[in-house]
Amino acid sequence: MAKRVELSVVESQVTPCCPPLTERPFTAEEAERSAPMFKALGDPVRLRLFSAIASHQAGEACVCDISDVGVSQPTVSHHLKKLKEAGLLTSERRGTWIYYRVEPSVLAAMGQLLTSPSAP
Repeated sequence: MAKRVELSVVESQVTPCCPPLTERPFTAEEAERSAPMFKALGDPVRLRLFSAIASHQAGEACVCDISDVGVSQPTVSHHLKKLKEAGLLTSERRGTWIYYRVEPSVLAAMGQLLTSPSAP
């Protein structure tokens, strides 16, 4: 099973698992914690699904609204499972449909990880 990306929320501020990439090189442990997230997003279908969910109205999407990515429905389910295992998505069953959401803390932590320091 894939490791989940470790994120924590402290005083309404998200702390990524690692420092920004531009701050210093990752340690081996930091790279181990971050790799599952990048690996999950490294597949074009997964990246499209993640983007479709993140940009969907209200920040969540029913699987029925995002399954048109050029692969079969079982393959969509497989990719959504991988995104969940990497800690990038959460889901909730409502009747016969499953709704997926990108947690705001995940987007914030990813943004902090990829942010370069501002000019002094």
